[in-house]
Amino acid sequence: MAIKFAPLKISALQATLSKVKTDLLVVGLFESSKKTTKEIDQLDEVTGGAIRSVLKSNDYKASLNETLFIYPTSTKGPKRVLLIGLGAKNDFDLNRCRRAASVIVRECQKTGIKSIAMDIHDLIPEKFNRKDIGQAIAEGLHFGRYDYFDHLPEKAKAKQPIKVTVIDSLAEQVKTLSQGIRIGDKIGAGQNICRHIANQPGNEIHPPELARVCQRVAKQNNLRCKVFNKRQLTDMKMNAILAVGKGSEHEPRLISLEHKGKSKGGPDVVLVGKAITFDTGGISLKPGLGMQDMKFDKSGGCAVIGIMAAVAQLKLKLNVVGLVTSAENMPAHNSYRPGDIIKTYSGKTVEIHNTDAEGRMVLADALWYGAKMKPKIMIDMATLTGACAVALGSHYAGLFTPDNKLASQLEKSGQASGEPVWRLPVGPEYGNEMKSTIADLKNVADRWGGASNAAAFLQEFVGDTPWAHIDIAGSIVNTSEKPYAATGSNGYAVRLIVDYLRHF
Repeated sequence: MAIKFAPLKISALQATLSKVKTDLLVVGLFESSKKTTKEIDQLDEVTGGAIRSVLKSNDYKASLNETLFIYPTSTKGPKRVLLIGLGAKNDFDLNRCRRAASVIVRECQKTGIKSIAMDIHDLIPEKFNRKDIGQAIAEGLHFGRYDYFDHLPEKAKAKQPIKVTVIDSLAEQVKTLSQGIRIGDKIGAGQNICRHIANQPGNEIHPPELARVCQRVAKQNNLRCKVFNKRQLTDMKMNAILAVGKGSEHEPRLISLEHKGKSKGGPDVVLVGKAITFDTGGISLKPGLGMQDMKFDKSGGCAVIGIMAAVAQLKLKLNVVGLVTSAENMPAHNSYRPGDIIKTYSGKTVEIHNTDAEGRMVLADALWYGAKMKPKIMIDMATLTGACAVALGSHYAGLFTPDNKLASQLEKSGQASGEPVWRLPVGPEYGNEMKSTIADLKNVADRWGGASNAAAFLQEFVGDTPWAHIDIAGSIVNTSEKPYAATGSNGYAVRLIVDYLRHF
């Protein structure tokens, strides 16, 4: 599988709005505000007073993500002007800026516009750092730019290269915006790598192919890649990963991606991602309705791949290891069964009550492997439980950790990145629910507190390592097209974890 995207070039430029030569000039406005800048007033002269007329008429209210095209009467400036609503000024945050940029690029794709100049930041309160704004704009442009058209070649061909220039009249502001754009450019690209792999169907991405994709991503981004195949996993006694993958003709893999940002020492952070390339539930077969979306059960592993690409491009001064634990959970004559007892890589035994609780099994072996590296922090991300999706819906991912400092840092990064997390409990009371009478553990308890029970199961395999689990089951997919996003994977957790690592 090749990962190719239509070119998107983003830069910042010192210029005056009314004199910019571009296919489209985008201007941001706040809701219920008649206030404009001197720059916008000069631009309004080029439009023949159209902007002022629109604001006076109340036909355009600058509601959040509301757009309006204006066609200037003068030939001196831009060919078109697009007004983008930023909503209420008091409610503005970086995620609104990010989504505005996404809306802009998606609007432009519909009309075939190739050149965009934008000023959506001039009215933004000074409390928001221009570097952060530049980063949010770049991330949003990448997010909105992406569509999964691999099997719609005519639509893929129709996607033209787009050049975006962020305009500011002050040289110092341009410099600061440029710094943020360079960061957001790399993070946005990493997130789209995650989305593209996650969107691939199960007949195209299985564990061996995912390993080959990781090798290509590693080569492109100067990462070290090591792949453990079935024979090696057998020698290492990673029986939990092997058990889940037994029923598939595509053998499981454990994939390691390493970024060496410091010359000395082991990993500062180990990231672990669940990558079940397709999940039927195994012998405990899922209902058929909606099963096509089980290709997204690899999203945690895909997030790790996207994060590692961004970490390498950003050249972070950290040693980071990303572990992608991958299997295909299929029913077959040799699948693992309810009632089986599996001895995991850690030596702990697990009684299987439900083969559809496979994610925690593959994570168990990978977490123990990561913990043996003795990192300062270990974070796993997985589409682990429907219970978490029921609790939080699609707006937050579930955060589980006994470490208050780590929880606070991840919550802060969640808000900054626009990928928020909500802390849910994990503790010995939930761990007790996972005890078996004939093995050390069982892989499911009763239905109540399912997300916390699953997290407590994982905690059994991290030892003394400071650890957090992020359950992204409800937040990974846009089920329908939005003004700012295509249908399919949204790459949740890439921006979140990269922000955490940048401030480690």
